This record gives sequence, C-alpha cells and structure tokens, in this order.
Amino acid sequence: MQDNEPLMRALAKLVHINSPNLILFVGEALVGNDAVDQLVKFNKAMMEFSSAKNPRIIDGIILTKFDTIDDKVGAALSMVYSTGQPIVFVGTGQNYSCLKPFNVSRVTNLLLA
Repeated sequence: MQDNEPLMRALAKLVHINSPNLILFVGEALVGNDAVDQLVKFNKAMMEFSSAKNPRIIDGIILTKFDTIDDKVGAALSMVYSTGQPIVFVGTGQNYSCLKPFNVSRVTNLLLA
C-alpha cells in the first residue's frame, strides 16, 4: 500500500479532511524487518502527500499475528525506535477480542530468553 502513490495521496487527503483523533499503522509481526520498512515508507508518504501545513503521521502501531512470532520480536522494537510511536495493541487471533494491549515486559522476556 505504501508504494501505491495514488492510494497514499488519497489516504493523506482523507486524513487532512477528516482530521481523525488517532492514526494507527497496522502491520504483521511475522514479516520482521520488512514491517519497519513498510512503516517508514507509510509515514514518509503521509508527510509528502499531505496538503496540510503540519502533516500528520502515525500516532501508534498495531501488530497482528503477534502470537506466532519468536525471533522477529526485535522488529517491534525497531518500529518503535524508527517512529518514536508506541505499539498500542497486538493481535493474537481472528476476532476483535483478540486485540490485546501491548505488554512490554513480555517482549523484554522474549528478547532476553
């Protein structure tokens, strides 16, 4: 999506017109460092294609398929580091009830184990 210029222009316009309270980037935890690249490109496109004086970028991150990761958990840290925005929720299943608040201590334990 972030490489599709017409789509990103339309998204930046929607954000400008609707002025949402929160912009969340949703990415798959399984893709590892590719998710970091997607996120950086997404933020860059939001800034470049916005007609606003102060363009909006993401306010937080949702990582899906978080229950299936192991050694790729480090990409989550890279996403936070590269944007300065928090991971708000992680998806651990197929339903809305499977969206869980991000647990920093769990990720720390996975990294140090």
